[in-house]
Amino acid sequence: MAPRVLICGDIVWALDDVKELLGPVSEVIHLDSKNRKEFLDDFKPGGKYHGVVAIFREITSVQFIGIFDKELIDGIGESVRWIAHNGAGYDQVDVQACKARGIFVSNTPGAVDDATATTALYLLLSTIRQFAISERSLRDLKWKPPEVAPRAHDLTGRTVAILGLGGIGLRFAELIHAFPVRVIYHSRRKVQNAPEYCEYFENVEEMLSQADVLSVHVPLRPETVGLVGEKWIRALKPGGIIINTARGKVIDEEAMIRALEDGHLASVGLDVFPNEPEVNPKLLEFPYVTLLPHMGTQTRDTERKMEVRALTNIRDFLTVGKGKDLVAEYS
Repeated sequence: MAPRVLICGDIVWALDDVKELLGPVSEVIHLDSKNRKEFLDDFKPGGKYHGVVAIFREITSVQFIGIFDKELIDGIGESVRWIAHNGAGYDQVDVQACKARGIFVSNTPGAVDDATATTALYLLLSTIRQFAISERSLRDLKWKPPEVAPRAHDLTGRTVAILGLGGIGLRFAELIHAFPVRVIYHSRRKVQNAPEYCEYFENVEEMLSQADVLSVHVPLRPETVGLVGEKWIRALKPGGIIINTARGKVIDEEAMIRALEDGHLASVGLDVFPNEPEVNPKLLEFPYVTLLPHMGTQTRDTERKMEVRALTNIRDFLTVGKGKDLVAEYS
């Protein structure tokens, strides 16, 4: 009997790849549970998901079964050994609960780098040049707002700090280097393959004190919740800008709003928020900020790359025993 693979969520762009990658080596079944209770019941002996060994997990499944928290992980069948998360950030999967059950978790690093980095680049350009408020002014038939020029700056010659020089942070550094800007960064350790124009700072506050812009590229884990808090925000130069395409909870939102209110921050460019899809109404009161509804990976090209990479991790698990993209907690 072929091993069973459960597709949890929508596959939009890689339907043919499901057949090509998984068809020859597995029996593919699709989620049709209406709620979490039904989902967990279907993993019991005799249920439609009984015997599933690998799960493709996509975010649209949340509306039916919720996130992959401890309750869900503990309730799925004993046969499950691999969860391929379709995304780079995997905070919606309780990895520790998976490890306790002997389940491996993979994500899709690399596939999202370019799209997320270009989103950060857009937010940077929009905030430093005040393009968002200018577009809104034009759409209101008011032409250019007179207060923009005193608040806008050239990007060339600025110092941009990158918090987390992983795949996305590195691609962002490559894009902004063309202007050119000074690129400085902090990661848990110095990145060995970083370009020579990326200056490493072991001390975060020393780095921030030299930065005109901070771009956040760290994953959301328990230890990174509120990582960019009052102290780090105030360490930035007065009139600084924060860009966030990582996860909303990495930044202390209230501390960030206070810094906008008193002018320590000139602007922020946000693609992510702590309680998506809800957006703190206070942020809407600042005309000079740029806000996007989590658009980082929203291109058909990137979404297909993500789907194929997640499917490939399952194929590799089934054929050679291990996928290539185990999340960091397994290293």
